[in-house]
Amino acid sequence: MTDAPEHPIRIRPEIAALPAYTQGKQAGPDAFKLSSNENPFEPLPGVVQAMQSAVNFHRYPDASASRLRARLAERFGVAADAVHIAAGSVSILFQLAQATSGPGDEILFSWRSFEAYPSLATVAGATAVTVPNTADGGHDLDALAAAVTDRTRMVIVCTPNNPTGPVVTQQGFDAFVAQIPSDVLVVLDEAYVEFVTDPAAVKGEVVLAAGRPNVVVLRTFSKAYGLAGLRVGYAVGDPRILAAARSTGIPLSVTAHAEEAALASLDAEAELLERVRTIAERRDALVLRLRDAGWDVPTAQGNFVWLPAGDRALEVAAAFESAGLIVRPFAGHGVRISIGEHESVDAVVDVAAAVAER
Repeated sequence: MTDAPEHPIRIRPEIAALPAYTQGKQAGPDAFKLSSNENPFEPLPGVVQAMQSAVNFHRYPDASASRLRARLAERFGVAADAVHIAAGSVSILFQLAQATSGPGDEILFSWRSFEAYPSLATVAGATAVTVPNTADGGHDLDALAAAVTDRTRMVIVCTPNNPTGPVVTQQGFDAFVAQIPSDVLVVLDEAYVEFVTDPAAVKGEVVLAAGRPNVVVLRTFSKAYGLAGLRVGYAVGDPRILAAARSTGIPLSVTAHAEEAALASLDAEAELLERVRTIAERRDALVLRLRDAGWDVPTAQGNFVWLPAGDRALEVAAAFESAGLIVRPFAGHGVRISIGEHESVDAVVDVAAAVAER
């Protein structure tokens, strides 16, 4: 008799070895959850009411979220077919990877960056190729461009970079795209763009206006708009690229509730962006205090800060957890701390100061 196989059927070996996505650790009732880059503010009442108005559970949602597409198309000055809606921008990343890449192809990105990037390459059957971050946690765009080969099908630029925080500048991005072959997809992942205060930072609107057909801009309603639990993200770009991505997606993945909430969030944008300004100010103040406490914190332009703890990442995260602060460690690299409630800030600084290596 032989031992039972690890799987009852034949699973692709690379999938069997692929770790599942690890969500930020949940927090108990007496702890602050600072592990998932969520918006600490509750949804606006008007957004909740709009979501609750979608009561026809026995009907399928609009497969293309056409009202939301039209609204975003108007905002970006493009046709409706130049906008694609899906269940979070990460869904669109996977769709684009599968539409462009397969065995023998390469997907290129800076590292460390968003932890889903290696997985989307593996799921597509492609090879993930990484380029080290700069010393300050940003993208080395020259090295990224130099790493493009005949096998490269998709390059991802994450700005602000998650989990480290720095942005790519408009000047830097323009120079970078000019070096990329026109038949290679460049994805500008702007999940945190609303929190950016650096005037030199790249903006998807500027890139799209420049008429670069191989660039797709990704954004989400999960972060600044506070709809993380509803899963709504979107892409803006050439309709032919988005049609290919859409063909790989799971149909009807954006619920009617999510579309209603996103539309209502756009209606309430002035109030929502005031909250974003509060988070950005809280972030900037926290960065200064963490630096005073002895940490070399990179420039933060998202709704999070990065402690480059290196091999001490798990130890540092455990110290925060002991104080009722649930943060996100990346073993061997550092600790990401989301900007949460105002009441959490002093506690974050106290723990960070206690574990700093001076």
